[in-house]
Amino acid sequence: MYCDITTPAHWPHPGEVNTVDLDLDVCRLREDASVFVDDEDEFAEHQRRYNYPPQVISEAEAAAEWLTGALRAGAEPFATRYRDWLGEVG
Repeated sequence: MYCDITTPAHWPHPGEVNTVDLDLDVCRLREDASVFVDDEDEFAEHQRRYNYPPQVISEAEAAAEWLTGALRAGAEPFATRYRDWLGEVG
């Protein structure tokens, strides 16, 4: 399972959605169910390069922490509910 951390989505016009991928990702491996945060180095680099506001940084880090806990705990929608969505596309 691969969860991108992004800015909140907003809809500037009907049928258009905008969000920014902040490069921070939370992953759970299928093989052993281990959970880890990926691309923390890219997130740190982009904080400096793009001058992320402190609120964006703290909210991204909080989202990654929440996702890490939810994935490790097997909380929904990460326990079984996601399978329904996968069934829609596969």
